[in-house]
Amino acid sequence: MDNQQLQSLTEQISQQFFGRPFLHCATFNGRLRTTGGRYLLRTHDIEINPHHFEKHGLESMIGTIKHELCHYHLHVQKRGYRHQDRDFKELLEQVGGSRYCPDTGLRREVKTRYLYACVTCEHRYERKRQIDVRRYGCGRCRGKLKLIQSFS
Repeated sequence: MDNQQLQSLTEQISQQFFGRPFLHCATFNGRLRTTGGRYLLRTHDIEINPHHFEKHGLESMIGTIKHELCHYHLHVQKRGYRHQDRDFKELLEQVGGSRYCPDTGLRREVKTRYLYACVTCEHRYERKRQIDVRRYGCGRCRGKLKLIQSFS
């Protein structure tokens, strides 16, 4: 599926389920990692994660498009378009859009690079970044921290 097909599918879903035209652009964005799609407030465009389509198929992507179209139509109408707003929740349920996106498996793993321990209570802290042990102390007992191991 390419961007033109996505655009026409989005316009079709908008007309069929919302009874309103989608007048902006729908495109694939391969840089999206943790979400199925997003609605851009400034431009009113919709971006869809192509990895989501490849891994979960057309039905799941249609649910994501409905979700983003809920944001779009409510925002254009100056109604509650955010996830916590009642208007958004009701419209999403009416059109059968997906509330959550299934995992695409592209989340980045956080690597532990430094291991610190409190000198007093021996509580261990795993950190991605190095910290200044002269400035920061233990969150439990306020003791001094000591670098135990560095996984460079």
